[in-house]
Parts: sequence; C-alpha cells; structure tokens
Amino acid sequence: MITIIDYGMGNLRSVQKAFERIGRRAVISSDKKRISTASMAVLPGVGSFDAAMNNLKKLDLVETVKNFINSGRPFLGLCLGLQVLFEESEEGNASGLGIFKGSVKKFDTGKKLKIPHMGWNNVKLQITNYPSTLRAHDRPDKLQIFKGIPDKSYFYFVHSYYVEPKNKNIIATRTDYGINFVSAVLYKNVFATQFHPEKSQKNGLSLLRNYADYTGN
Repeated sequence: MITIIDYGMGNLRSVQKAFERIGRRAVISSDKKRISTASMAVLPGVGSFDAAMNNLKKLDLVETVKNFINSGRPFLGLCLGLQVLFEESEEGNASGLGIFKGSVKKFDTGKKLKIPHMGWNNVKLQITNYPSTLRAHDRPDKLQIFKGIPDKSYFYFVHSYYVEPKNKNIIATRTDYGINFVSAVLYKNVFATQFHPEKSQKNGLSLLRNYADYTGN
C-alpha cells in the first residue's frame, strides 16, 4: 500500500489522484501505525521549511519518517518533501530530517529571472555519478526510475529554494534556471524531486509509475 503522509502541507489529493490515474491505490494518512506499516511512503509538500518541520514534530512523525526510510522501503519526497530531507534551510531556523547532509539555498541567480521559479523546465539526467566502489544494492538503477522518459524532459516546478547536497553522488537530475541546480536526488531507497510529478502530465505519471514499480534492490 502506498501511503501519502499528511502533515498539513498541502497538495495531498493531487498526488493521490495522480497515483489513481496510473492504477495504484494510495491512502492519505497522518497515523503513525499506518505510515510505519506501508509498503511505500510519499512525503509531498508546499509551503515553508520551518512550518513543515514544526508540523512533523507536532504530529510526532519525525522518527516515523526516519524509521521508514531506514527500513529500506521505497520512499518518495516531492518539492518541500525533498527539502526537509536535508539538514537545514536558508528559509528558516528549524533543523531538517538530516537524511542527507547539505542545505537548502534561496535562489540568487544574479539575473532578472522571476522567483519563485514557476512553470515548465527540463531535467537533465545524471546517470554516471555512482562510483564503482559502491555495493550493488546501494546503486539504484536510475534508468528504472526514468524508464521511458527521455533526457531533458520537461516537468513542472514551483519553488524559491533548492537543495545543495554535500554528497554529489546522490544527484539524479539537474535543471538550469540562472544556475544549474539539483532538481532530484536518488540514493538507496530514497528518491525525491524538486519538481511536481503529479502536475507534470505524461512525464510525471510515467515517473510515478516507475517509482511505484521500484523495489530498491
């Protein structure tokens, strides 16, 4: 069962409807037991970093999310759900989940580009990052996640901040918007995007279908 984590940060129903369109049942829940026993978990979100972390704490879901990720089951983060996986953000003072080392930065392109970055933009696959020294089960097949989705395909974005991982090996895609920022990360059982697959029509649905089929092995 795919469980969409409800922590009061919006766009839950649109994510659920996207899974329904590809024939996958997904439930929306803030119940710790349901989340803990899910086969897959999705952390979406729109809004501010501090509000997201405060809500997760109020609902006592911080350790639930961390434990789920550590269990090795497939975990998907979307937009704000990507950003809170990192240690900190320039958007506020709250500490993130710290799943990945690094921080969330505010766009400062030095150019006359509208912020927030809103609308369609392409994503460039980074499919050669994983060093050969990694164990096989630590090297998720990015072509599985992006199966049938050509390089530089367009996805829908709405954000004013972007992630900056310390470990460059987790970078799955990059996107140009004044700067060449990280638009998705992938490591072990965790895949997270800055763009919104649920709003990205055919490409987004293909990505969600691929992820729903992803085992992490």
